[in-house]
Amino acid sequence: MNQNRINIDKIRYSASVMCLNLGRLEEEFRSVQKVGIDELHFDIMDGTFVPNLTLGFDFIPLAKRCCTLPCWAHLMIERPERYIERLADIGCAGITLHVESCRHIHRAVKKIRELGLSSGVAINPMTPLDDLEYLLPEVDRVLIMSVDPGYAGQKIIPQSFERVQILSRKIQYHQYPVDIEIDGNITIKNCARFARLGANIFILGSSSIFFGTTRNYEESFPHFKKEVAEQIHLV
Repeated sequence: MNQNRINIDKIRYSASVMCLNLGRLEEEFRSVQKVGIDELHFDIMDGTFVPNLTLGFDFIPLAKRCCTLPCWAHLMIERPERYIERLADIGCAGITLHVESCRHIHRAVKKIRELGLSSGVAINPMTPLDDLEYLLPEVDRVLIMSVDPGYAGQKIIPQSFERVQILSRKIQYHQYPVDIEIDGNITIKNCARFARLGANIFILGSSSIFFGTTRNYEESFPHFKKEVAEQIHLV
């Protein structure tokens, strides 16, 4: 991708709630909003679709009581379509479903939009991009998993960069108004490289600013953004 066409202002950062300090979530929600994080990313897992259990739905109303950031639910569960209406009722701004876990995903993403929410579709590293072919006109974003879903702290799967480039070219060719979101090992260097290839939403977790017991988001997040902007022209 031509670096001159990259609009830094269109890059958005989403905080992975599972990587926040869960013992002081109310303060954490307020802190990430204060420093300029753009949205909250709720990984909801069922221990079946992925080998882990994480956040339940009740964390979303808690966030909405503490801040005004948009809440996105990333459903890593079997039969996620069962919970679309419930997530709409509790105030989600958007819902992302996995192509691998939803049998009638075209119907499901249309339902999300009918309820007034933004719709997203996620795809695992080993799933062919062709599975997205007929969904792109119906969604607002595609979430590319750059690690196998289920756990924080994994190393990136290198082929993810090529997948983003291929997807970005397809979206540009058809002129779909679709964002590309990346989840997994979002370091400064990886973030900058993905941005050059066409991604513009990044899930920040333990590889970016949410690590250690002593955290200063007022320093770490502006530093992360500044370094990404500079490295976009280097990687």
